[in-house]
Amino acid sequence: MVSHEATELFSFIAGQIEMLIRTHRPSSLDGLGNADVFNLGLTFSFPVYQNAINSGILLRWTKGFDIPSVIGQDVCQLLQHQIDLRNLPVKVTALVNDAAGTIMSRAYSLPADQTRTSIGTIFGTGTNGVYLEKLSKISKPLPGRTDDSTGEMFVSIEWGSFDNDLSVLPNTEYDVEVNQASINPGDQMFEKRVSGMFLGELLRTVLAKLHHDPAIRLFDGCNSDVSCESEDAIPLHKRWAVDSSILSVAELDDTEDLQILQQKIVDSLGISPFLLGTADAHVVKVIAHAIGKRAARLGGMALGAVIVKTEQLSTLESFGRSEGYPEMDGQAQLNHADVASQISEENTARHPVQSLPSDESCLVDIGVDGSVIEFYPRFEVYMREVLRAVEGIGPHGEKRIRIGLAKNGSSVGAAIIALIASQQA
Repeated sequence: MVSHEATELFSFIAGQIEMLIRTHRPSSLDGLGNADVFNLGLTFSFPVYQNAINSGILLRWTKGFDIPSVIGQDVCQLLQHQIDLRNLPVKVTALVNDAAGTIMSRAYSLPADQTRTSIGTIFGTGTNGVYLEKLSKISKPLPGRTDDSTGEMFVSIEWGSFDNDLSVLPNTEYDVEVNQASINPGDQMFEKRVSGMFLGELLRTVLAKLHHDPAIRLFDGCNSDVSCESEDAIPLHKRWAVDSSILSVAELDDTEDLQILQQKIVDSLGISPFLLGTADAHVVKVIAHAIGKRAARLGGMALGAVIVKTEQLSTLESFGRSEGYPEMDGQAQLNHADVASQISEENTARHPVQSLPSDESCLVDIGVDGSVIEFYPRFEVYMREVLRAVEGIGPHGEKRIRIGLAKNGSSVGAAIIALIASQQA
């Protein structure tokens, strides 16, 4: 979303809140003054300076948003103002990062006697991680209202901006082009290699260059005598016109002729089926796999860094030396039915699932949410390959890590946090 005024965004959100209330609780708008006040948890997936549970100053926009007038303002106040203009019985009670909401949603869904969820991650349109840190390890000042009764605090890493200087991140000519075409060049460089908003554009950028390369001539029909009217109008040649779902299909379609992927290429890239061959589809599959696997491995690196930083596995060292525990291959928690239903059961059965050990005390529990980790096949498998290679985790430590999908965790978690905040007010 690009706009000059904050009103456009926050008025839209307030309008959606009003529509929800009118649909499900119209009596709350009867104007008699006795309506319940609804406590609202605002999921806000952008970097903020948060000094209270219901206050946060926007530091910068990410994920394609660009509303300059909001930067430096309290987003809770901006939304509350629009809510009040509509006379809605709603109070913005909590401002919640999406990854923090994922922790809460995941923890809420587990039985009380199971391992506590201590890390939440998002791999969707954007990416971020939140973890529980001991207050004694936080050296920076903590102004504002804080609760030190537990001795812990959620820390939002904002790892989407990791290594903006590109001292260690991989950087190809295609990464450079996508970065330069984004609304925030030079920022969120990690996110631009991992998140769903950018993976489809990365693939499109590579394929477009291969199409125009006379030495390769991908989708060669459009360079032949076959008529290709309005070629420039097809998604293959449009910035941000290709979403990341094509990568999921490419990863999962292992059939010989790649018919499912070929259809997806026609639908997503706008290539005529008469100009598309099996060889073209195999090229798309190889490139899509490389982009997707790189994203997953980078995500695994970020997650591994948090696990090592928090030393959560150090207390499980004796368990790590035990033998006989099977490894988790990452498929048990994730649902790929939308794509898998088109592909034979025999194909998907090539990746069998084994269970984690039943001793809950052995586990580091991590909640995840987002369309990429939910729908990209084997994303968790590739993450775990990295975890096994990380010093301080290794193959034994990786077996102690449980990754669980918290579907819609960011919004469910925000509701839970809003409830808790209202009870403690």
